[in-house]
Amino acid sequence: MPETPEISETPEAVSPDGTPPRSIRLTDPRALRAYAHPTRMALVGLLRRSGPFTATRAAELTGESVASCSYHLRMLAKYGLVEVAPGGQGREKPWRATARYTDWPGYSEDPSVAEASHALNTAVAERYFERVIRAKEQRHLLPRAWQEAEQFGDTFLYLTPEELTGLGERMNDLLRTYEDRNADPSLRPEEARRVSVLRIAFLDQEIAEGVLDGDAEADR
Repeated sequence: MPETPEISETPEAVSPDGTPPRSIRLTDPRALRAYAHPTRMALVGLLRRSGPFTATRAAELTGESVASCSYHLRMLAKYGLVEVAPGGQGREKPWRATARYTDWPGYSEDPSVAEASHALNTAVAERYFERVIRAKEQRHLLPRAWQEAEQFGDTFLYLTPEELTGLGERMNDLLRTYEDRNADPSLRPEEARRVSVLRIAFLDQEIAEGVLDGDAEADR
């Protein structure tokens, strides 16, 4: 067994301006399981938005103890998700994320990878749900323009796997149009704020095939 995780897309070196590469792909089950911890996902997210920072600052941001944050940061570093940043002294070393996004297999023939990916997907979905609930609870505090601009809804479509893949690719291309603003604040319009866009599409197994068509015929 290798001592280091298998990362099929190793991040490139951080650019001179400190901007990390776009994505790191995890395929080692150990790395997938390690990343599924809610505190670790929170730390990676915070580092991507507000890093670099020390374990002490991480504790202030998460409400965890300094010792706990230090441990989780070391575990994330073990699997290539964070690294020690330049500067700092002694234990007050700053940490930074190694990439702006994390990617992992949507399907694998390896049962251990499939199981670990499934666990990570579930953990991420739970985190999404918690963030959406918090956003909805605080929505009334937003200016009217932002309340009217926010989106919340769903759509039913009949698609093939290839069509769904293509739809996702087109959505990603559209969103990438704005990604440069993440690294360069000068590109952001004055009224721009950080917006979380969730992309969730799944085969709806709760509604049996033909039920919708049958309902439509009954309404005629």
